[in-house]
Amino acid sequence: MEMKHFFRTLLIGCAMVVAQAGVSGADSYRTIENSSPQEVVDGIATKAVRGLANVTTGWLEFPKQIYLTYKEDGAAKGIFVGPLKGMGMALVRSVAGVGEFATCFLAYPGFYDPYFDPAYVWQKE
Repeated sequence: MEMKHFFRTLLIGCAMVVAQAGVSGADSYRTIENSSPQEVVDGIATKAVRGLANVTTGWLEFPKQIYLTYKEDGAAKGIFVGPLKGMGMALVRSVAGVGEFATCFLAYPGFYDPYFDPAYVWQKE
């Protein structure tokens, strides 16, 4: 009987936490409808510039991934795995940049948020 009471209390507590999270996050979700025209234009411009930056600097992922793999996993992985990760991330960042530039007028994902983090190659992961 005590176990049943414990689980019921736990379930009610979890429901209260989830309900509170929905209420507290309600104001922070921005859309085109509840934003000013300046915020929308800023979002479009930021997404377009971020897309162009990622297209032009996507190749920098190659040396970045070699360096990070060398630093985190050692010389052997840095030499053999780093270039593979670098080629993959360079391709991903460049394609994401094309996608962001092509869809800069769409408020997707979120409110003109970047497709992945970090938004730029020079930012820390």
